[in-house]
Amino acid sequence: MECPRGGVLKGAGLGWTCPSSLLVVHFWAPWAPQCGQMNDVMAELAREHPQVSFVKNSQKMDRLDGAHAPELTKKVQRHASSGSFPPSGNEHPKEDLSLRLKKLTHAARCMLFMKGTPQEPRCGFSKQMVEILNKHNIQFSSFDVFSDEEVRQGLKTYSNWPTYPQLYVSGELIGGLDIIKELEASKELDTICPKAPKLEERLKVLTNKASVMLFMKGNKQEAKCGFSRQILEILNSTGVEYETFDILEDEEVRQGLKTYSNWPTYPQLYVKGELVGGLDIVKELKENGELLPILKGEN
Repeated sequence: MECPRGGVLKGAGLGWTCPSSLLVVHFWAPWAPQCGQMNDVMAELAREHPQVSFVKNSQKMDRLDGAHAPELTKKVQRHASSGSFPPSGNEHPKEDLSLRLKKLTHAARCMLFMKGTPQEPRCGFSKQMVEILNKHNIQFSSFDVFSDEEVRQGLKTYSNWPTYPQLYVSGELIGGLDIIKELEASKELDTICPKAPKLEERLKVLTNKASVMLFMKGNKQEAKCGFSRQILEILNSTGVEYETFDILEDEEVRQGLKTYSNWPTYPQLYVKGELVGGLDIVKELKENGELLPILKGEN
């Protein structure tokens, strides 16, 4: 491995010929699960601070025992800032980024910053985190750090936590996957994170979200089945305001609403929380001249 100043790393990584370089020595065991997380932490820190170590000029500068990711990050950052290495030229305005990160961490009561989405996690740790949260019926929103490099890098400094996923509650960092697993084992997770409402309560709220609610495949702008497209055309011809819900984006709602309404197909039209029916019913009501009064709540 080449030294940033022209030296060469020898042997097992314990000797540098470059006198001004720094080296971190990481001892780990493959049978210890904590080491997996710390390996990821070390990899992230190595990318961010390739010139830093706790050993400099053959002298031990510091030591850290145990799997303590935040403390490791603090030590590496402290030793990095004490050196004479040039700062990165890829810096962003810290105030603006900090404000943005604060808003993001407060975007929902429970916020998960992960690689990918809950539907399509893009790393094993993120997938495990989503599975745990869903298993405990925890209501959360998520942010894909792959979608924004500024957030991905900035949040590490903001939270003093160098790896993903990261879970926040009310804007406060709870931790990564290992912390969540510990909280789950100690049964503290359910007391810290907000529970999702029961499905029946959620469906009641959704069906009453607007005076006229259409549950369909797709949305107002793009219907994704012929039946949904036809019912959109009928509703648009009435001039009545209405809202839509795309059942293809939420499998729980898609299946649950069939039982809730005792109606097995889509689309489904609701007025003031009450089921009117599907496409055939809506067609009949239009032909009989009854649809408009029903939509306006007159019947």
